Amino acid sequence: MLTQTRSAPIVLQAKLFRGFSDLSRLSLLSALRTGPLTVSELIEHTGLTQSNTSNHLRCLLDCNLVTCEQQGRYVRYALADPRIAELLALSEELLKEVTHGVSACPRYAAQEEDC
Repeated sequence: MLTQTRSAPIVLQAKLFRGFSDLSRLSLLSALRTGPLTVSELIEHTGLTQSNTSNHLRCLLDCNLVTCEQQGRYVRYALADPRIAELLALSEELLKEVTHGVSACPRYAAQEEDC
């Protein structure tokens, strides 16, 4: 039933997973599992450009997936909730079981999207 699939909790859950579905944002979230990092450190960990890193951090901040804290001259970014790291770890475990299917699925083309 369409009304059930479009209920508020499902819509919010889809928006949450959209935050994880972008390659750049997922790279940033994964890097932050090690602990708080500055933009420079995130660039070093992910290989993203400064502009791309800043744009995606803004998106992650707006969605409350990361936090930031001024420490002297630097701003350090961190995961907003430890369950984000747990979710990423669970996805890695799940991928061990379903990698072939996910890799072969033509409907799951990896692509970059704007926030």
